[in-house]
Amino acid sequence: MTGPGRAAAEAKPETGLAGGVAPASPRRWFGWRPWRKRSIAVRLAVSSLISSALILLIAGLILSTLYRETTERAFDSRLLVYANDLATNLVSPSDSEARSFGALGDPRFDLPLSGWYWQVGRPNARPRDLRTSRSLVGVPLQPPADAVGEAGAGQLRKGYGKAQDDRPLRIIERTVDLGEEGRYLVRVAGPSDEIATDMRRFTLALTTTFSLLGLSLGLTTLLQIRFGLAPLIKLRAALGAIRRGEADRISGEYPQDIAPLAGEVNLLLETNREILERARTQVGNLAHALKTPLSIIVNEASAGDANSELAVKVREQAAVMRDQVNYHLDRARAAALAGALGTFTDVEPVVAALVRTFGKIFYDKDLTFDTSVTPGLRFRGERQDFEEMIGNLVDNAAKWAHSRVSIRAEVIGQGEYPHLIVTVEDDGPGLPPEARIAVLERGRRLDETKPGSGLGLSIVSDLAALYRGRLRLDAATLGGLRAVIEVPGDASPAAQA
Repeated sequence: MTGPGRAAAEAKPETGLAGGVAPASPRRWFGWRPWRKRSIAVRLAVSSLISSALILLIAGLILSTLYRETTERAFDSRLLVYANDLATNLVSPSDSEARSFGALGDPRFDLPLSGWYWQVGRPNARPRDLRTSRSLVGVPLQPPADAVGEAGAGQLRKGYGKAQDDRPLRIIERTVDLGEEGRYLVRVAGPSDEIATDMRRFTLALTTTFSLLGLSLGLTTLLQIRFGLAPLIKLRAALGAIRRGEADRISGEYPQDIAPLAGEVNLLLETNREILERARTQVGNLAHALKTPLSIIVNEASAGDANSELAVKVREQAAVMRDQVNYHLDRARAAALAGALGTFTDVEPVVAALVRTFGKIFYDKDLTFDTSVTPGLRFRGERQDFEEMIGNLVDNAAKWAHSRVSIRAEVIGQGEYPHLIVTVEDDGPGLPPEARIAVLERGRRLDETKPGSGLGLSIVSDLAALYRGRLRLDAATLGGLRAVIEVPGDASPAAQA
């Protein structure tokens, strides 16, 4: 069963205020695009933290490398002392006769598998021809696997290797040329885990120090950002106060970088007010200029034969012209005022007044009006426009309701741009989906049995669009039609508190 005289927009996907939702590009989630909408504070903080972390990481790697090289040189110097002592024993036969060869004064060379080893022999000598420390227990000491340096006489070569028990070693070797006696290869090794232990201690200390330094840099950066962006936060708060209707201009002192911006915004606000005032004046003049001749035409048509076909036709068309003039003048006035900043209308008193008015108008139908309005709701616009939008919806619902009309108002969305949702339902015959678009056409009526010009719902749709909102129709839970208008709005600061 369908009910005439109903209007709404065809149901659209939920997209907030008027306008469709563009499909998200896959590139949005990669590269720089996600950061385009980030705040300046987040950008500065992230870039500073990333750069600081990279600098500290690079510095830590450099310091670790330098410290490792220093530690290896110090360890090599200890081994070189032993190697030089062995070379001296080879060069000075008298000394070798006075004491046993290889007595270096370090008992670790006498402990089996202690990790401290020496070995002396000709470059290609067989194992039984080598002279070694007791700690080697007869197993030859292998050359370093990654030896660095030249292999010539007197040259020092060093690197890492492994003992027979797979213990990591730091090894140096040196070739000693004894002239006619030929060349000897002196090789000395020590446990490299001492180097690793020193590196672990240094790395732990460096990591702790740099972590504290990074934390200090991060806190300092956040304090700098907060201090540096404080004027922008203040400017944003001032603009929010203007948008909420708590102020009409930006006041206060700002740094020389932001002061010109505040001045330009104030100038823009003044210019906007002047434009709106001129628009109000022009709309009023136009209304007076058009309505007066229409009234004269109607009076002249009624002055003679008021029941003649011409007089009736003139009055009929004059009424149509008056409706059209009112419609377009209201639309022009709303277009001029829709962008005004700082204009708010309390929702609850408007709805209560409309319920009282239409309760008296439709007293013969004995309608029940159920209202549910969140306290403190405000429409971001002119009171007259809000009254006209909601009044047309309630009037349309009351015409077709059997016994009940429901009105609900709430705010959805959080942050800087919430919006007001007003839902008007009735228990009338309803309207099929295919007819909901047709009734939004200006002046289109699906039934002539109800009074009205057919402009009410199209006015609601146009006014909502001027405020960047929308009107849509759905099936009501009461059985009739549900009209939902979505326009800018919020809750008053007192209600939020």
